[in-house]
Amino acid sequence: MKFEGELEEEFYQRSKKNAEATGYKLNTDYDVIVTAVKGICNNKREFGEYYCFCQKRSGDVEKDKKIICPCAARSRDVETRGACRCGLYIK
Repeated sequence: MKFEGELEEEFYQRSKKNAEATGYKLNTDYDVIVTAVKGICNNKREFGEYYCFCQKRSGDVEKDKKIICPCAARSRDVETRGACRCGLYIK
């Protein structure tokens, strides 16, 4: 998979390794991956963290730690729905 910038490529590779280490996979749908990676990397550039783009930031740094990708809800969502909320990680 090829991304426009280094940040996106780095995040994609990091996510791929995390998925393998935790027993999940990255989505097989190219469009879902690109949308998620770009959205999360835009948050990194704007807010300084890889906040999941599908969840609203509160603005409180401590509270928002739980929505840094992979977010705290990922395991529950993947196990119950088959994918995390943004669709990046699947079972």
